[in-house]
Amino acid sequence: MMSSKILVSRPYFDTRVAAQNGSQQLVTNPETAVKENVYAGTSAGLATAGYRSAKYTPEEWLANNSALLNRSVADRDHAERICTESKALKAETDAGTLRTQTAGTKHLGSRLQDIHSWRSELEQLIERLIAETDLLTASRRRLEKALDATEIPFAIATDNLTCRERRFGPDLVEDQVEEELLKEVELIRSIQALLKKTLDQTVNQIRLNREVKQTLELDWSDKQHAYSLDDQCGRFNNRSTDTQRHPSSAVLQEQVCDEEVWRKFTRDNLRLAEREEVASQALRRLIERVLQETSEDLRAQCAAVDQAFNQRCMELSQAKTQLELHLAQILEQIGAQERNISYLQQAVHDKEAPLRVAQSRLHYRTFRPNMEQCRDQPQLSLLGEVSELNSTVSALQQQLYEARKSLSDLEESRLSLEKDISCKTNSLLIDREKCMRHRTRYPSVTVLSGY
Repeated sequence: MMSSKILVSRPYFDTRVAAQNGSQQLVTNPETAVKENVYAGTSAGLATAGYRSAKYTPEEWLANNSALLNRSVADRDHAERICTESKALKAETDAGTLRTQTAGTKHLGSRLQDIHSWRSELEQLIERLIAETDLLTASRRRLEKALDATEIPFAIATDNLTCRERRFGPDLVEDQVEEELLKEVELIRSIQALLKKTLDQTVNQIRLNREVKQTLELDWSDKQHAYSLDDQCGRFNNRSTDTQRHPSSAVLQEQVCDEEVWRKFTRDNLRLAEREEVASQALRRLIERVLQETSEDLRAQCAAVDQAFNQRCMELSQAKTQLELHLAQILEQIGAQERNISYLQQAVHDKEAPLRVAQSRLHYRTFRPNMEQCRDQPQLSLLGEVSELNSTVSALQQQLYEARKSLSDLEESRLSLEKDISCKTNSLLIDREKCMRHRTRYPSVTVLSGY
């Protein structure tokens, strides 16, 4: 026979509820409470007919049933507590979600207002920059026209100097007209250099205006795009159908700047644009002043040159008139001297016959014979007559020599006067007919100002 102490295997008894709720008082009937199995380790109450039995004892059945009941009670209480906590948590999270969502919507609205404010400032400054750049471009065109217009005065002045080089004789003089023309050429060159320098500054300022305008437009475009996105975000709600989960969106936010840096970026752009706007306005005022002053200086110098030309032409006309008057007098004197020479020649010729007569008388009287060759009164008279006639002829010939020499001097004076008159005529032709007529094409103040 097998020993009665052979242990019979039994199913596992779950005591989790008792362990988990050791501090709780189980609601059981004291009369039916299962006491500790005092027969543990024995085979009492079990069939021990030589084979293993799987049955439980009544006490074990009661204990197992009580454990199941206690566990179900504990699970039910735990479930009810979880339900209560879940409802409270749901209400709390719903309120928190609504609160944070409302705050987010409010912040989005505030952000939209900030973006709209900055965007409006950018728009206004962009419009001002566009208008300012257009005005500066117009000023640049005026500078270009004014610079082109200075070529006409420069050509006129250089042509006047070239024409006046064709003067000859004593009129090829460095007079007041030439000095004023040289001043005009130097003034035009300095004005052209100033206009070119101002034009370079204008082109550079236009480039800076366009660059800063492009920066503002990029910033405005970014803000416009951000405004559209934030406006769309602000319109999202729990009933929106175009929302979806983006788990990585919170990670991407770590790569952007903070709000102060964002404001500083736009403020710096606005300050730069305002600085360029002020510089552009100052440059336009400078251009206006430069164009006005240069045009006035050119016209003033033109007037000075014209006045010098008028004065010089008046001097040449007066000198030519005096020369012509003297030439007329010289011509009249030449005529008189020629008549005088003819008169003297005739006088010398007239003395030939009396001299021949007197000399013939003396010659024939030399043939008187012997004592008849006496120095009588006729002989003395004839000798005196011949001597007187010779003296008279010598005096007339000397006077004729002087008259001819005077006539030669008069002819030289006539030639000099005619040459000088021709020189004055040529100078008047150059100054009055060529130079001054050419100067009538001098541009006006309006043209020189770039209009």
